[in-house]
Amino acid sequence: MKTKLTLVLFSLLLLTMPSIASDYTLRIFGNANMDDAIDEEDLDLIEAMIGGSEAETELADANHDGLIDEDDLTRVEEIIRGDPTEVTLIDSTERVVKVKTPAERIVPLNMRHATAVIVLGGEDEIVGVDSTVLDRELLFENLSTRALVGSTKEPDIEAILELEPDLVITFTHLAPQDQLDDKLPSEVALVRFDLSRSENLKEEMMALGYLIGNREAVKDYEEWYDLYMGAVLEKVSGIPEEDRVRVFMERESTDREASVRWAYASDTGYTDLCDVAGGVNIAKEKIDYNADIEAEWVMEENPEVIIGLSYSGGYRVDDDAPLMAYRDAIMSAPGFELVDAVKNGRVYIISGDFSLGPQMTIGAVAVAKWLYPELFSDLDIEAIHQEFLKKFMHVDYDLTEHGAFVYPPLD
Repeated sequence: MKTKLTLVLFSLLLLTMPSIASDYTLRIFGNANMDDAIDEEDLDLIEAMIGGSEAETELADANHDGLIDEDDLTRVEEIIRGDPTEVTLIDSTERVVKVKTPAERIVPLNMRHATAVIVLGGEDEIVGVDSTVLDRELLFENLSTRALVGSTKEPDIEAILELEPDLVITFTHLAPQDQLDDKLPSEVALVRFDLSRSENLKEEMMALGYLIGNREAVKDYEEWYDLYMGAVLEKVSGIPEEDRVRVFMERESTDREASVRWAYASDTGYTDLCDVAGGVNIAKEKIDYNADIEAEWVMEENPEVIIGLSYSGGYRVDDDAPLMAYRDAIMSAPGFELVDAVKNGRVYIISGDFSLGPQMTIGAVAVAKWLYPELFSDLDIEAIHQEFLKKFMHVDYDLTEHGAFVYPPLD
């Protein structure tokens, strides 16, 4: 009862705050004014372009036929009504993709993409899933009978083609490995979205919403995202640079010696969690992206907080033993007893299952509470997570009984 009351009171407080300003461009053709939606303003602008009083923009050609004409007005009108037969967009690899809409047969190739489709109202349209979905049957209880199409990194092309999908969704960085661009026929739309970076998660979710066609679901998610991510950004914005917590971010690795840490510095959703929550990632001084770093360097830098990313827990287990073991390994690493983060018990483990993807907002709140506990004492991470599961995933997943997402547990 206390958890629910805390969430309700906090939500009411945040409703009085302004929502996050839309600072992205929805990269769907028809978005003539290059803002975050396709609406009447785009119709007016395209009419002005046809009349010659306004210059053409990159996304004005709604049907992507090389001309700005009356057909583009028709397509935009269809999109506004919510009944277009085709939507053309630019995905996160800068590819132009035409998708028959609303997509009625969807194959998401990772749990993040499956989560996004469910959040946006397209669960019934999912016809095939990868192993990361079937491994988390409590989270994806309604997808357990859908066809298996291999793994994220090694999709089964024949299995995918047998399902005759309208839309396949996967990551950007796997293109050289999965070769789906070459292996899938042209009539199957392949969209590559990572759904992990704070700078474009919202844009990617909105674009997928247009393909799935459930506008209310898109709106609900955007409001939820703004509510909690906005609270984090608002609170940390006033922290002076010199007062920000110095953080070392690493990832669990069983094949490295304790004297070598797998560090993350930038350009990932994981490191975005630190940036959004107002932390200073010390590895940015040492490496780009991610790489091995000597533990001795970490000791010299003496971070105030250490955060470890793990995929050993998450939605697949019902106890936090794997996360506890990882934390113990960090705490007992040779020489780390001299590091402030270890001395003060500020070593934390976070699961990638719930801190990246559409749930990234929850991960940002968790990290913010670790870095600035007094500033974020009014946020109940379990209540926010439970809200997400009930409202967007539509599952009866009790976080008091299932899953392992952070360690030590947050108050």
